[in-house]
Amino acid sequence: MDIVLMKLALAAYAIAALALLAYFFTRQPALRAFGAPLAVLGCAAQFAQLIARFEITGIWPLLNLYGSLSLFAAVAVLIFIIFAIRYDLWFAGGFVIAIAALFLAYATTWNEGTMPAVPSLQSYWAKIHVPLVVSSYGAFLVSFVLAGLYLVRYYVERSLAKTAAMATAGGQASVAATGGWLASFPSLPQLDVLTYRAVAVGLPLLTLGIITGAMWAHEAWGAYWQWDPKETAAMSSWIAYAIYMHLHTRNAWRGMASAWICFASFFVVLFTYLGVNIFIHAGLHAYQR
Repeated sequence: MDIVLMKLALAAYAIAALALLAYFFTRQPALRAFGAPLAVLGCAAQFAQLIARFEITGIWPLLNLYGSLSLFAAVAVLIFIIFAIRYDLWFAGGFVIAIAALFLAYATTWNEGTMPAVPSLQSYWAKIHVPLVVSSYGAFLVSFVLAGLYLVRYYVERSLAKTAAMATAGGQASVAATGGWLASFPSLPQLDVLTYRAVAVGLPLLTLGIITGAMWAHEAWGAYWQWDPKETAAMSSWIAYAIYMHLHTRNAWRGMASAWICFASFFVVLFTYLGVNIFIHAGLHAYQR
């Protein structure tokens, strides 16, 4: 059942991503109507897979990279679906779901079966800290895509403005067509606000994740903070998004500048999440499973 649900989620995500990517470029409502339910199906299958894995093995499924990456993909899609329903963001779904599907596919390469966690991980804090942190990463993935779309629209609009000033009659028609396509998406100020709202979901979750992680560390290792590579990287991620949130309150930094900060901050998250786990084998968080 565990494997069947995982395959179902991957298949649903792959088809949904293709449909919604096509919707992004064509704006055909039928593609959205086809892709959106598949995104919901894939997300539901993922959560069911995690529950089934726990029921079958009796082991909390988020204590290795396979389980946490699966939750990351599921939560990213869930947060996106909530935003898409609330703000009509299905046009961005192809990008979010495609990235989530890639992470989920990568997670399967870390599936080494089920083994009991090392003693320091056998704590009730595992059921609090890990979901909080991984969920924050899911929200940051949504903000990453929205910030990227903001930057695409910003630079395309700037290019169109330059082209329109020098274009022939045929060129003017092409500019008008592209401009009409862009007009079907949220405006730059709207994308800026939506990006901010996605970060406003992720940053409190990460804050709570770091706090509960410190409580867990004190219980397991006798100290709240030891400047372990994972702890330091997590704090760097928090600082990156805190800087974004702070600068976004300044009019001069809103828009293009803050979008670049948000976009770049997700790479700090990726290093925290994967880089430390895979490439840095020292420290208290150096678990290989």
